[in-house]
Amino acid sequence: MKHNILLPTDFSDNSWSAIVYALKLYAHEECTFYLLNSVAISVAMRSKISKSLLKTSQEEAKKELLNLKQLAQESNGNPNHDFKIILSINDLDKAINNAVINHDISLVIMGTKGVTGAKGFFFGSNTVRVISRFANCPVLVIPEDYDFVAPKQIAFPTDYNRFYGSNEIKPLTQMADLYNSKIRILHINENEELSEIQQFNQMMLQSYLNNNKYSLHWMPKYDKKTAEINDFIEELNINILAMVNYKHSFIENIVKEPIIKKIGFKPLVPFLVIPE
Repeated sequence: MKHNILLPTDFSDNSWSAIVYALKLYAHEECTFYLLNSVAISVAMRSKISKSLLKTSQEEAKKELLNLKQLAQESNGNPNHDFKIILSINDLDKAINNAVINHDISLVIMGTKGVTGAKGFFFGSNTVRVISRFANCPVLVIPEDYDFVAPKQIAFPTDYNRFYGSNEIKPLTQMADLYNSKIRILHINENEELSEIQQFNQMMLQSYLNNNKYSLHWMPKYDKKTAEINDFIEELNINILAMVNYKHSFIENIVKEPIIKKIGFKPLVPFLVIPE
């Protein structure tokens, strides 16, 4: 199976770290990596900038993309990896959406730079925008300065209140298949027993994972769900955190301002956001 992976970049060290992670994650797979840079300029700015300056800006971005492509090729040891560049004049959200559609992208991998504060850091604004608005393709968010670790353990938190379709679980199992990973299903215990609906949803989820290694885990409810998830990540040496992003989900809450600032969610490991 060949993978088409989209790698948005702003040419920062942080985005390069995400590219390196992607190359290592798919080190043994056949892939085409698309390096994407957006040179979108607001309408207000366009009226103040000459056409020649706009052209120069685009030419410089293309040159940087070509240099990045060369660097990625030189850093890569898999002859079955191809690299292509995409220079877009659209906003990042639209640029990613167009690339996913036009190039049959199966996964977007991007870095996030945290903002320091009293309670850690939260996702950068570009990452928040992509996660909250983008619903066509899974997004794997790589924390700043994260060194690659083979994802042998994947956490999948759920309250079992929602029925997952097979299309929502597919990105999770595909990620697990790369390294024969074990999927750790985390249920935060609000009641002593599951309701009939929760039991049914749990049964269906287990049926989807029938060909994968998985285990069920219960944790007592904390005051802050973010602390609970991070404790689970540390205790079980989780390498990737995966969640489905749906209406009223945990992800929808953490990417809303000012909640994201208030809870200070720090992604300790790469975070796979799966669209519903």
